[in-house]
Amino acid sequence: MTTFLTDLFTSIFTPGPTPTLLVATNVSFAALQLVFLVLLILTYSIHFIVLSFLCGGLWWSINWFAAELEVARRTEKEKKEKERSEASDSEVEEHRKRRERSADDSGTETEGGENHRVLAAEERRKVNGAATLQAEDPEGGIRKRRSLGSSAGDLSTDSEWDKVDEADTKR
Repeated sequence: MTTFLTDLFTSIFTPGPTPTLLVATNVSFAALQLVFLVLLILTYSIHFIVLSFLCGGLWWSINWFAAELEVARRTEKEKKEKERSEASDSEVEEHRKRRERSADDSGTETEGGENHRVLAAEERRKVNGAATLQAEDPEGGIRKRRSLGSSAGDLSTDSEWDKVDEADTKR
């Protein structure tokens, strides 16, 4: 019983329906149906029949939803496994092609090989610069960007009012 309560408490914080949570839900709904049956027998009120149908519909829908989540999880898992197997097949094929190319390579460099490395380095620097969102100087250092309101005349609106007051006093 203690392990069930511990599992129930931890399953609350686990995403998705866990078996412990589903058992607790089913037991709770069964107990509620039993209470409605006892109250119906004691009071002969039609309200408990209606409440029992509503409870049964909710109970069924919760179990249906949990089953649908399990089906979706299973298909997603199969999809990922299929993608992994296709990716590993393509990696094996790519590795085989690289080995064939390296065996065919005569060991001499082609023209523009150095240019290709320089262009690749510049491209990496552009991507890294875009990722950090900081401006770089041509020397490679980072320069500080000027904010929009940082010019000398825009220090405060009070200085603007001071200028207006000075213009009024001069008149």
